[in-house]
Amino acid sequence: MLKKRNWGGVVYPESAPDDWKEILKLKGISFAVSPLHDKDVNPTGELKKAHYHIILSFTGPTTDKTVKQIMDELNQPLPIPLESVRGYYRYFTHQDNPEKYQYDKREIELYNGFDVTDVINSFEVFQSLKEIQILILENDIYEYSDLLDYLMENDFMELWNVATTHTLFLNTYITSKRHKYQKKLAELRQTVK
Repeated sequence: MLKKRNWGGVVYPESAPDDWKEILKLKGISFAVSPLHDKDVNPTGELKKAHYHIILSFTGPTTDKTVKQIMDELNQPLPIPLESVRGYYRYFTHQDNPEKYQYDKREIELYNGFDVTDVINSFEVFQSLKEIQILILENDIYEYSDLLDYLMENDFMELWNVATTHTLFLNTYITSKRHKYQKKLAELRQTVK
């Protein structure tokens, strides 16, 4: 018997009950739903059957038997245990697969308090913080509020979630960067005089 906290699955609308999302909501499961994948193609060039990818996130380790029963209720294939929730979440839009159709991040649906930052491991959080730090450097961001605005305006909601839960680190980094910049400007002014 296999136990995992996070499971990934596929839902085919043609065989799922019309209220499949409501069924999951009423069970109290935190879950995320990808945009409808209706533009995926097989290696032969044929369109794949339209489907959603889902992540089911339980409060503790849950058996494959329990998760299979839930998917059976939705008339769907067996779920898979997830080693990387973040990786599967990114697959919702083919974010790391430029050769595949790129789905819109804004169409991802989150239910029952699903928050990708709650379910990714610390390594993934550190990776996200590194991505945010690179964005700060590349975009000359000198205020924490500008960082949050930038992430929201550019639909980096996953990074926005990480940024809002790591305020002390990011604000301290940005403040230090701003002071360093201001010090350099003051030194330049002194040399020009």
